[in-house]
Amino acid sequence: MKRAEELGFTHAWFYDTQLLNADMFVAMAAAAMQTSRIRLGTGVLIPSNRIAPVAAGGLASLNALATGRVDFGVSTGFTARRSMGLRAITLARLEEYLHVVQGLLGRETVEWFGEKRIHKIRFLNPELELINLRDPIPLHISAFGPRGRRLTAKLGAHWMTAMRGSQSANAAIADMQTAWQDAGRDLKTLYATAFGGGCVLADGEPADSPRAKAQAGPAAAIIFHNNAEEDELGSIGFPAPPQFKAKFDAYREIYRNYEPADARYLSNHRGHLMLLRPEEQESPATSFVLSPSPAPGRSWLTVCAR
Repeated sequence: MKRAEELGFTHAWFYDTQLLNADMFVAMAAAAMQTSRIRLGTGVLIPSNRIAPVAAGGLASLNALATGRVDFGVSTGFTARRSMGLRAITLARLEEYLHVVQGLLGRETVEWFGEKRIHKIRFLNPELELINLRDPIPLHISAFGPRGRRLTAKLGAHWMTAMRGSQSANAAIADMQTAWQDAGRDLKTLYATAFGGGCVLADGEPADSPRAKAQAGPAAAIIFHNNAEEDELGSIGFPAPPQFKAKFDAYREIYRNYEPADARYLSNHRGHLMLLRPEEQESPATSFVLSPSPAPGRSWLTVCAR
């Protein structure tokens, strides 16, 4: 993270994928102690991983270590919940969760539902300054669909999405801008983040080089992971392109052979967004993303853009 800051990167996002990575808040705290300018964000926090008061406490604690440069990214959940065999939470549940977290960060007394009843809660001694409630923590909502984008606009939040191609990305940002405008939001004050995994090719490097496969393959595999288990766990909205149906069918057969049969998600999400499993090395997933080759010197990128 220190190197990223030296190179001029403005934002760093940390995954809340408890069964795949080290703990998000621990990693962010370590990064906070080694940096001074780069913004550190939960990218994204999953509400079911932490009750709202715990999430608020964690964010406020990070804000004391990285004063004024913490971002609160949040969504309904994909990897963190799929890796436990769970579907995403509802948008209604997300909205209620954000009401509590945002209220606590705003020094309010809020009503929180826990242990089957409503409780009034607030930070009890912020004046000790063990946490930082003075500097704002901007809210970013990851929303792939129109209903999520309208909730983002309703709450006046910044927006995060996954980028799979210029046409769909342009349509999504146009819809988000319309939603913000319909909600009376000032577009100049709002930030959009588009995530896309990939590899920057060296001059003359083929798109199917071992390095390119290792870096770009995990991002492509997400679509296959989602498609294989959508009947059981729902879809994140990235349908299989018709021309690649045979490749998706082939991966679905791989998925159906995973054991145990009642928990295929354990194998399906192993290495998710991190590495290609042995059965994926020469699987349809890598050939899908790496063929045909992109223009010389170009491949998939990760971007943050206003």
